[in-house]
Amino acid sequence: MNAHFEAIVGRYLRVEAGGVAYRIYVEEAGEGIPLLCLHTAAADTRQYRHLLEDPEVTGRFRVIAFDMPYHGKSNPPDGWWTRKYELASRHYVEIIRAVWQALALERPVVMGCSMGGAVVLELAATYFRELRAIIGLESAAYAPGRSNHFLSHPAVHGGEFAATYSYGLCAPHSPEPMRRENWWYYSQSGPGVYEGDIHFYSSDHDVREAIKSIDTKQCAVFLLSGEYDYSATPDMTRRVAEAIPGAEFVLMTEIGHFPMIENPERFRTYLLPVLDKIATR
Repeated sequence: MNAHFEAIVGRYLRVEAGGVAYRIYVEEAGEGIPLLCLHTAAADTRQYRHLLEDPEVTGRFRVIAFDMPYHGKSNPPDGWWTRKYELASRHYVEIIRAVWQALALERPVVMGCSMGGAVVLELAATYFRELRAIIGLESAAYAPGRSNHFLSHPAVHGGEFAATYSYGLCAPHSPEPMRRENWWYYSQSGPGVYEGDIHFYSSDHDVREAIKSIDTKQCAVFLLSGEYDYSATPDMTRRVAEAIPGAEFVLMTEIGHFPMIENPERFRTYLLPVLDKIATR
């Protein structure tokens, strides 16, 4: 294979959210309708690398993905060592909105998976007038009971524990190299980051009532769920769709909790029709 650069461009964005200054790593490719992608708990933007390299997507969409603070190439804020990291719903929303405003994205589509799939519901409930659509992957309106003390147990290797747990959330049909790639990303998470993200996902996130007010005529809602996901199960996502008038639910067969990285080829067969609908709205 000849040496070549990929189309993905990465850079750092200085932004303030909730009175806190951040240096956030952003990757993007393509042009057209802005599509802002949110990674899963304790992971980073690399989960979207296949989407960022898909010409059928980047030919119509400006695909943008960023590492949340504490994740990937985005450092924690100054003074992070003086307090425990616990991601709160309100601040999570503030960071995402600060990014799309700093990048001057006009009515973006926001797509997120797992905790990202949860927070897109919060975004749409509050800011549906500013969004073109949300795409929730493995979305849950309420997911208690996910905290696990082994994530920060002194006798357990936190990186390997988180990585192997996430490996088990992939479908058995997903290609082994892709499942292992996601394992590798999870193994690199900073101490306490997964546990801090779970604080949002399992303790601070409950939009069962708020999502009923989402106006899908202004902000379309697409919810895609992998049939092998036992964390945010298809039934949990289906209940979200039933609570939002006009929302569309799609069950993705032979896919687990991480569709965009565990099986990108199969995932795109479900995503491309959704992007077609968004592009022609």
